[in-house]
Amino acid sequence: MENIDVLITTPVNPYLEQELDKRFNLIRLWNYPQKQEFFKNHSDSIRGVVNNPWHPADREFIDSLPALEIVSSYSVGLDHVDLGYCKGKGVKVTNTPDVLTEDVADLAIGLMLTTLRGISECDRYVRSGLWKKGDFKLTTKFSGKKVGIIGLGRIGTAIAKRAEAFNCPISYYSRSEKPESNYKYFPSVVELASHCDILVVACPLTEQTRHIVNREVLDALGPKGFLINIGRGPHVDEPELVAALVEGRIAGAGLDVFENEPHVPEELFGLDNVVLLPHVGSGTVETRNAMADLVIGNLEAHFSKKPLLTPVV
Repeated sequence: MENIDVLITTPVNPYLEQELDKRFNLIRLWNYPQKQEFFKNHSDSIRGVVNNPWHPADREFIDSLPALEIVSSYSVGLDHVDLGYCKGKGVKVTNTPDVLTEDVADLAIGLMLTTLRGISECDRYVRSGLWKKGDFKLTTKFSGKKVGIIGLGRIGTAIAKRAEAFNCPISYYSRSEKPESNYKYFPSVVELASHCDILVVACPLTEQTRHIVNREVLDALGPKGFLINIGRGPHVDEPELVAALVEGRIAGAGLDVFENEPHVPEELFGLDNVVLLPHVGSGTVETRNAMADLVIGNLEAHFSKKPLLTPVV
């Protein structure tokens, strides 16, 4: 396989690059500032692509690589890949499900605790010397809060199980009710938001779920409700979220993702009831390396004419 050209679009993991280098002729796109010239000289030889949400595999990109056979995405979400177009062109697509579920669910619980208990604000309070002038304000209890989850897939279910350990009643919204689940189902996000204290976004990003959290949902969540987003930034209408936080129409938010990453609305920086993370849901050494192994395994399976490990298309 050393003679097979594989293109990696962005630097994401040194371990992934090292292992790809051992197996393929790895081409790093960021080493070629003149992209048009690069595609002109290399397009006919590249048979595999490794990408992630920061470099979309859209129609233009796919058409620029006529020899492309497989896109092995270093992510579980695939909103950055034109799946329909790949299918029509005969390009296989794989992702990295399951291996990041635990980390993302752990982070969701961490965001709930940090946001409701003001842990980040407490840390700043001590570091700035304010504790010497008086005790920190009282915060909000997490245990027993009603948790509503948008999307009861792998990650949503893992979050629910963790929240149950805190005696949190669980409800959910998804495209259809899941008969195997004992959690309460609501047929709309507005109804879910109006019946929970903490609303968690954990669904895939599609055209149907873009801005699934809008002004109506935020108003239903109310001034005592908290929003947690570990899905994708575009799930939430960001200007409406900023307005709801600034105006006190919701109590707070814990956000790992944003609509135009890495850009974050500056209005959020001065708000103590918001916890901001740089999209690190799967950001542990163990999980990122497991994701890398899946990416490599899918490429090896394809070029060895074996079944793909995690096929999507």
